[in-house]
Amino acid sequence: MDEADVREKLRRVEDPDLGDDIVSLGLVNAIAVEDGVAKVSLALGAPYAPTERDIATRVREVLGEAGIDVELTAKQPASLRDEDVLPGVKNIIAVASGKGGVGKSTVAVNIAAGLSKLGARVGLFDTDVYGPNVPQMLGSEESPTTTEDDTIIPPERYGVRHISMAYLVGEDDPVIWRGPMVHQVLTQLVDDVEWGDLDYLVLDLPPGTGDTQLTILQTLPLTGAVIVTTPEEVAIDDARKGVEMFGRHDTNVLGLVENMSSFVCPDCGGQHDVFGSGGGQALAETTDIPYLGGIPLDPAIRTDGDPIVLKDDDQTADAFRVVTEEVANNVGVINRRRASET
Repeated sequence: MDEADVREKLRRVEDPDLGDDIVSLGLVNAIAVEDGVAKVSLALGAPYAPTERDIATRVREVLGEAGIDVELTAKQPASLRDEDVLPGVKNIIAVASGKGGVGKSTVAVNIAAGLSKLGARVGLFDTDVYGPNVPQMLGSEESPTTTEDDTIIPPERYGVRHISMAYLVGEDDPVIWRGPMVHQVLTQLVDDVEWGDLDYLVLDLPPGTGDTQLTILQTLPLTGAVIVTTPEEVAIDDARKGVEMFGRHDTNVLGLVENMSSFVCPDCGGQHDVFGSGGGQALAETTDIPYLGGIPLDPAIRTDGDPIVLKDDDQTADAFRVVTEEVANNVGVINRRRASET
């Protein structure tokens, strides 16, 4: 059994999203056969995404059926990353909303914690300069530390390294800055925070389409964006503007999350559409972006101290896990498509 034989066997492994086999798509980086062991490197760029995990499992099955022992590695092509900006970060995901009050930060925190629970190395960057609340949502009491070179080491909670303006200003001090100051602080934080090697860096953007969003789009190589909305018409209209903003900057939209999609009464068990129903899914269909799922309106999100995605046997936690896995899967689709085109 030589390299050509192994490559031919791998033609039986299909990419379910790109609709061809991994060899034809150029997703096999390298093959080496040594001492009866096939060492295979795959161009998979979304660590712990269920679809990419299934592709790796299928590779092992196909080669195992042929009696071939396999050592499998997954390596994102260097051409898919910006080696100058956050070179240790494989994927940067922005979580955005068209308006405030839709639970965007809640979604960002739970996506980050959900990815960490899957096993990924995760960072969370709270870029909402005027209303930073990620540390509170994570229940984080540890402050950042600094190195001898005055770079910032972010604290870690639930496996999520995180940084926020909440650490850099007084607890009750308002941030009253013009746009250029916001731009300077955000770009400085990008340069000065020691994120280390991360599979995913989640950005919690402020609501709207203003200076912070423009700074992020111009500064960071985003893999994609998640749009958060609630079902009612006003939120949907503003979410549509967010979709348009990322489209104008050639940024992939990973999908749309409909938060507060329904409320299940804890007393009677009845389901109530407090903010209407179906608006998020309809927007996803009309804008041709993936619908990542709906999150119920659950008081436990407010009262529990931990990100609710970490809970077991819980309907809301399950909804967040679905969203998290869909986000990771769609990151994988983007990266594999780009790898197949290079």
